[in-house]
Amino acid sequence: MADSTTPKPTPADPAPPVAALPATLALAHFKPELPFAVALSGGADSTALLLACALRWPQQVRAVHVHHGLQAAADGFVSHCEKLCAQLQVPLAVERINAKHAPGESPEEAARRGRYLAIARALHTHWGGTVRDLALAQHADDQVETMLLALSRGAGLPGLSAMPEKMDRHGLVLHRPWLNATGADIRQWLRDSGVAWVEDPSNQELQFTRNRIRQRLLPALQESFPSFRQTFARSARHAAQAQQLLTALAQQDLQTAGDPPRIKAVQSLDEARQVNLLRYWLTSREVQASSAQIDALLVQIKACTTRGHQIDIKVGNGFVRRESECLHWYNQRL
Repeated sequence: MADSTTPKPTPADPAPPVAALPATLALAHFKPELPFAVALSGGADSTALLLACALRWPQQVRAVHVHHGLQAAADGFVSHCEKLCAQLQVPLAVERINAKHAPGESPEEAARRGRYLAIARALHTHWGGTVRDLALAQHADDQVETMLLALSRGAGLPGLSAMPEKMDRHGLVLHRPWLNATGADIRQWLRDSGVAWVEDPSNQELQFTRNRIRQRLLPALQESFPSFRQTFARSARHAAQAQQLLTALAQQDLQTAGDPPRIKAVQSLDEARQVNLLRYWLTSREVQASSAQIDALLVQIKACTTRGHQIDIKVGNGFVRRESECLHWYNQRL
């Protein structure tokens, strides 16, 4: 629940003068609809992005901070965000959520999902509900980490496409203007400007895969392949382009098969197109199906040659079932 109804900046000491923004952090290509918001965690990256945006678009920037309630340091993040926004005269909304993960769900995914939903709720609630554009501070190092995580999990093209520079989600337009910048560039600019940030203690905990990638793999990649950020970004763009083609094909096939899809129409496709269609259909319902679940579903679809054949198989956090001549997905809570 949000801490306030209509957040406004609180008078405070003026922000100190800052160093010139380096070329790698330039925002000339970033063209949000004004006013817009910045997702502010209080860490170096989001602190720098809020500062850069507030300098470029005075009085046109809002900030949203999500208190996850997962660690004792969270209250310190809120205090930092409140102080920074007061200095910059940027209205701040604070949303508090319970980010505990459900059985079978990763803590990172639960926190991410809860964070985006909370930010969407804040922007729909505050400032007259007129703010739809949201700037996120993910950068080139985050992009590489995302791709490496996707590779380690055997992800397909959607995972290898990593994070797009612009996308729609939960009724918002998400922007990532710093995907070509490095974390080192961002922190150096803050140091040169004398601007403080807060360090998340969990970033040092090596039980989290992303932290091990950041602390161990990225330095090794930098030593062996100094241009790895650029080459990884190029591969992500290639994957995204290929995925666009597959999405267009899936849309065409789903239009033919119907929504929900008719079993005979799915059977008429070759296996690769069946997989592509099923993944697109399920993803449109925000269902993340594993490869094993898709394979099992394909077996059932192939075997469905009689009127009495039943399909009732676990997919994502629900079930795909046969009803008459079509496939339906149901949430397990229904």
